[in-house]
Amino acid sequence: MLQVNHIRENKQEFIDALKKRNFEAESILEEVLQLDEKRRATQVKLDDILAESNRLSKQIGMMFKNGEHQKANLIKEKTGNLKEDSKALSEELAETVGKLETLLYTIPNVPHESVPAGTSEEDNEEIFKEGDVPVLADGSLPHWELAKKYDIIDFELGNKVTGAGFPVYKGKGARLQRALITYFLDKAIDAGYTEYQLPLMINEASGLGTGQLPDKEGQMYHITADDLYMIPTAEVPMTNMYRDRLLIDKDFPIACTGYTPCFRREAGSYGAHVRGLNRLHQFDKVELVRIEKPEDSYAALDKMVAHIKDILVDLKLPYRILRLCGGDLGFTAALTYDFEVFSTAQDRWLEISSVSNFETFQANRLKLRHKNKEGKKELVHTLNGSALALPRVLAGILENYQTEEGIKVPEVLVPYTGFSLID
Repeated sequence: MLQVNHIRENKQEFIDALKKRNFEAESILEEVLQLDEKRRATQVKLDDILAESNRLSKQIGMMFKNGEHQKANLIKEKTGNLKEDSKALSEELAETVGKLETLLYTIPNVPHESVPAGTSEEDNEEIFKEGDVPVLADGSLPHWELAKKYDIIDFELGNKVTGAGFPVYKGKGARLQRALITYFLDKAIDAGYTEYQLPLMINEASGLGTGQLPDKEGQMYHITADDLYMIPTAEVPMTNMYRDRLLIDKDFPIACTGYTPCFRREAGSYGAHVRGLNRLHQFDKVELVRIEKPEDSYAALDKMVAHIKDILVDLKLPYRILRLCGGDLGFTAALTYDFEVFSTAQDRWLEISSVSNFETFQANRLKLRHKNKEGKKELVHTLNGSALALPRVLAGILENYQTEEGIKVPEVLVPYTGFSLID
């Protein structure tokens, strides 16, 4: 959520920046400022009435003490009228604040100056590429056929038990999945992240805190009986651990990691682009979350990018990094880098990680602040990244490592799997 004082001070800059997202902000920002003016004026009136009421209450007490009962009762009538006025103003203030917050929830984050303009993923900017695409033998298979051939993932069984998008991993497939999770966690811990095991359900306040609500409500599984949501990513519970906190210098840097299943009700479509592991309703992911002082957040973002690069080099998977354009940027992000692995059998790039700096956007919702060098309270910056989302990493490994003898296991994973070949 954008800060109203920043909107007031930088209105035109925000209007121009949000055009990168193809978001026409002028009228809505003006409405925000008008509502804030009304909120502030109402607050001043309410404060004056409450102060007057308190003053008269003390005066009444003194009059009764001095035996001036008649005068005290006359003033008491006035305080009754003031109470009615304060009640009406309190209701007006609550209504104005509610309208203001609802409006602010509809405005996306302001893109970082480096974000290119654009309307779709076609306008994303490739900034880095590494790794050689392997040349596969004739007759090489996409991962969903390899999964069936080697009996390591059963999509039909998952469909029977739950529905489409809920695969069952089995045998060496399950062990390879577990190996990837443990390896990703070990890499994060070695890089200084603290591991957490997190709830798989969140309340509404947590969804609002990191921006999934109300923006992505339709993409989340909602347990209506308890008004809880299945997590779309570990970012949500992990970041919300710090909701309503005031941090001090010794708390920084905050670096968290955790493995969770993730649940998304994304509307599916048909075709090869969503077959197999390409798009799921339940999938595993190891997440990174950082909470930083504003002056340190972009250096921290660079560290997160380097961390994921290191993993993909270890796995010897060809990958590239994209800087997302305004039209493809997530609602809460100021800057996002997408990592994509090349799927040789599918002959296309698969997104396997997004790394984002949200600047103060989430922190404002979370009421997450710290004391700066001047002793003033200011919002922190929050960041997160997948390191990594497993389905498409696994798809890339199965396809790029397939041989006539079977599927080789990346060397770095062999100590975790206990085997070097799926055959």
